[in-house]
Amino acid sequence: MTLKSISKHLTAAVAVTAIMQLASPLVGKAMAADLSIGLAAPITGPNAALGTQVRNGAKMAAADINARGGILGNQIVVVEQDDASDPKQAVSVANKFVSQKVTMLVGHVNSGTSIPASDVYKEENILAITPSATNVVLTDRGYPNLFRICGRDDKQGQVAGNYLLKNFKGKNIAIIHDKTAYGQGLAVETKKTLNAGGGKEVLFESINPGEKDYSAEITKLKSLKVDAIFYGGYHPEAGLLVRQGREQGLKALLIGGDALTTDEFWGITGDAGEGTIFTNQADSRELSTAKDVVAKFRAQNIDPDGYTLNAYAAFQVLEQAAIKAKSVKTTDMQKVMHGGTFDTVVGKISFDAKGDVVNPNFVFFQFSKGTYAQVK
Repeated sequence: MTLKSISKHLTAAVAVTAIMQLASPLVGKAMAADLSIGLAAPITGPNAALGTQVRNGAKMAAADINARGGILGNQIVVVEQDDASDPKQAVSVANKFVSQKVTMLVGHVNSGTSIPASDVYKEENILAITPSATNVVLTDRGYPNLFRICGRDDKQGQVAGNYLLKNFKGKNIAIIHDKTAYGQGLAVETKKTLNAGGGKEVLFESINPGEKDYSAEITKLKSLKVDAIFYGGYHPEAGLLVRQGREQGLKALLIGGDALTTDEFWGITGDAGEGTIFTNQADSRELSTAKDVVAKFRAQNIDPDGYTLNAYAAFQVLEQAAIKAKSVKTTDMQKVMHGGTFDTVVGKISFDAKGDVVNPNFVFFQFSKGTYAQVK
């Protein structure tokens, strides 16, 4: 190689080095401009309908925040993991988030997955906000990094229990649950209120979730001449109990909790589901704060039912908390979230010292003619 060619190659190398040095800050900035937010939900499994609700809310919220410039200039990247409503898989999901260096997430959906996964989030200092897990244990342990958009089962159980006291005084009431953290927890809280008010159930029993035939349970309910059944659990089993009960001549009213908030319940029951009622927080689709977002969902042929808007609101809380804290660090954000107030599609949200929503408004919904609506 001649001196001239060596000089030429050196000049080119220097030029490339200079370009790389100039570009490196831009590359670093681009890499730092992504903020990974986890989404933990049952994408598959028996409660996939609830997972779809949360997924829809998360995807639109992230897109809308990114269109506004992201969170503190960082574009949101939703890192989705499927826990299939399985507690063991939920722990695996939590550890995956750790390996993916996720520092905040929306989820889990079920209480039974949220509680075991939260131990990982506490240990790894990951900020978690659930749109739907209602069991009291989740926040009663005092983990400072845990929050929920929904109300707790002790509040929901009071509403259900008082309904039974008022409408089924002197009647035969059965309380059944599916052994899950959510279902059993809600059944216990409802029983507490019923018993404290002088009511007494004729049956408090569990069923095995995932079964296809509940004839034995229905036979027992018929023998006890049950007028009302409070069911703590999810819509697949609730739907089967109602449909099979009607087929076998059981006319008792089924009363459930917020996990019945899906039209898939009617898909299981058909006309047998007519009149079934359940508790949940007031229908956020009717709020003025949700009007524009609801219209966007419906323009995409999506009904933002169930936990859809709760998931959207969870992302709004994360966005506003980061802005108030001027940081995306867990320790900084959780400080402003405890006792803070945030404007969301489901209205103003405030969290207490435990991370619970202040003053949740539980009301009744009723199934009729294929869908459900809030009881006015």
